Amino acid sequence: MVKLNPQQLAAVKAIDHPLLVLAGAGSGKTRVITEKIAYLIQQGMPAKNIAAVTFTNKAAREMKSRVAKLLVGQQSSGLRVSTFHSLGLDILRKEHKTLGYKANLTLFDEQDKATLLRSLISHSDEQCDSEKVDFYAHQIGQWKNAFVTPEQALVNADQDHYHAAVLYRDYSRNIKAYNAVDFDDLILLPVLLFQENPEVLQKWQNRIRYLLVDEYQDTNITQYQLIKLLTGNLGRFTVVGDDDQSIYAWRGAQPENLMQLQKDFSRLQVIKLEQNYRSTGRILKVANHLIANNPHVFEKRLWSELGFGEPLRVLSHKDDLTEAQQVVSEIIHHKFKTGANYQDYAILYRGNHQSRLLERCLRESNIPYFISGSTSFFAYSEIKDILSYLRLFVNQDDDAAFLRIINTPRREIGPTTLEKLGDYANERHISLFAASTELGLAQRLGEKAHRRLEKFCHWVNDTADRMQRGDTFAVMQEFIDQIGYEQWLKENSKTEAAAERKVKNVYELVDWLKRLSQNDPSGEKSLAEIVSKIMLMDILERQDEQEASHDQVSLMTLHAAKGLEFPHVFLIGMEENILPHQNSIDAGTIEEERRLAYVGITRAQRTCTFSYCTHRKRYGEVSECEPSRFLNELPADDLEWISKKKLDPEEQRQRGKANLAHLKSLLA
Repeated sequence: MVKLNPQQLAAVKAIDHPLLVLAGAGSGKTRVITEKIAYLIQQGMPAKNIAAVTFTNKAAREMKSRVAKLLVGQQSSGLRVSTFHSLGLDILRKEHKTLGYKANLTLFDEQDKATLLRSLISHSDEQCDSEKVDFYAHQIGQWKNAFVTPEQALVNADQDHYHAAVLYRDYSRNIKAYNAVDFDDLILLPVLLFQENPEVLQKWQNRIRYLLVDEYQDTNITQYQLIKLLTGNLGRFTVVGDDDQSIYAWRGAQPENLMQLQKDFSRLQVIKLEQNYRSTGRILKVANHLIANNPHVFEKRLWSELGFGEPLRVLSHKDDLTEAQQVVSEIIHHKFKTGANYQDYAILYRGNHQSRLLERCLRESNIPYFISGSTSFFAYSEIKDILSYLRLFVNQDDDAAFLRIINTPRREIGPTTLEKLGDYANERHISLFAASTELGLAQRLGEKAHRRLEKFCHWVNDTADRMQRGDTFAVMQEFIDQIGYEQWLKENSKTEAAAERKVKNVYELVDWLKRLSQNDPSGEKSLAEIVSKIMLMDILERQDEQEASHDQVSLMTLHAAKGLEFPHVFLIGMEENILPHQNSIDAGTIEEERRLAYVGITRAQRTCTFSYCTHRKRYGEVSECEPSRFLNELPADDLEWISKKKLDPEEQRQRGKANLAHLKSLLA
């Protein structure tokens, strides 16, 4: 702990009071958490009684790795470092009986959730379309994140939300009947469990005697309830967060949770980390100046010992194509002048649609680039198909998995058969799989249709049984061959190359599952545990930042950039209606947009360039644009408006040389 500054050291050693660490951008918050875990262990607290939670797999992996380097031998054995949702899943797995669930819980992803909602809507009098499904899915998620149960939603719903509340009730009943939970349930259900079962809560409080929370400003109301319950009246916790970086209100984050701590824990200690180890003083001065326009409960001001640095530049363009061309030209020139690498540059924007022209210009200039948020391995249809088979093998009540694979490949079980099956299952309050083998169903279906369903269910039971008793992965390979999946992929792919890629993905999945089973330190995992872990990993990986592994310019949204840093940052589209976004202007939530701009500026280590257009093409029409109000809130002395300044002859020569050198490299 020798290299910690005084505030960091104080935060590490404060273990007798509940603690809030207000950690500004680039102030070493992860270091404080990892050092504190090591300090707690050195003070005699067993690692198995310490838990640290954050929001992404990547952050949890990094934290665990850094703690391991601080400790020797088996000191970290049993330490729990995970995402909030992994902790929730662990609680549900261990306490499923108390909540009235069977073992082998199924985890619904967004697609499964949408499938069930679509089915419920179509069985009501409402017309069903994708926009309606998305609206209801979002509303149900918002209720769960705000700690509103189906019963409370129904009691409090106004006319506009009554149908959504009814659907929330039916959805909750159905998903429990399938022995499944969705992503938001992983926090909501443990909170309900602890509130209704004091003896279970006490058991978990004894198991987790100290809790550390990263990115606390991103917690929602339900997550706060979980923290409060686990840490008890004594408040055995350290939470680390920054109200100025709270940019996830749209998914339920409550920066108000920072203030709530003071109300609920009178002994709360607050320590501020204001020394920034990332950016130059001028970048921090500009960021501080901008965020000072937001109201604050806790005042803080970032500072740095890394020198004052260059002015922040503002580029003006006549349209969005010129903007993209100029930003690419700036990167070429700056790289030539400084000898930087492509990976030193990031282009940040408010919405994904803004990347298209940039991609075109980067490709035309043969500059390698990486777009954050590209397709996850789990998002491929072939991966979803095989995982759905595995989900059904471990949980025959998983209706979402049943519906996905009943005709993949085709088994001549048509939509009319499935509709009658669904009606019968709903009347009997049983799963589609259980309904498929009941004698009563035979009175609703033709003999052939009923026989096909029975045959499919018998095959599922037999395969599941052999997987459990024998060589799981040999049987897995066998069932893929049995259903003719490889041939089906070839028949349903646009090209032979696409089919080959899909087949390769399937076998990569099988190999990966095998490694996951064998590498488990507690012995080989059961198939049910592997499937459950994979489903959670799928959901979390979509939220994780994917890293560029080569020398490439990074393109990403401001939301995706949080937690990252780059030597040189370009913030494009600094215009009214884009940043701040029109929706925020209409809703009066400009403060979060200002925090978003603040996050963008504080990603920059050495240089930061803003860019805006006077005209931009939207929905096929060119419209006039105004510079963002945030540019006017920045200190004028620290900005260099390039549009108002003519390039001197020397800089023009340098740019000519840079473009010539880049052209030569293209020709080479």
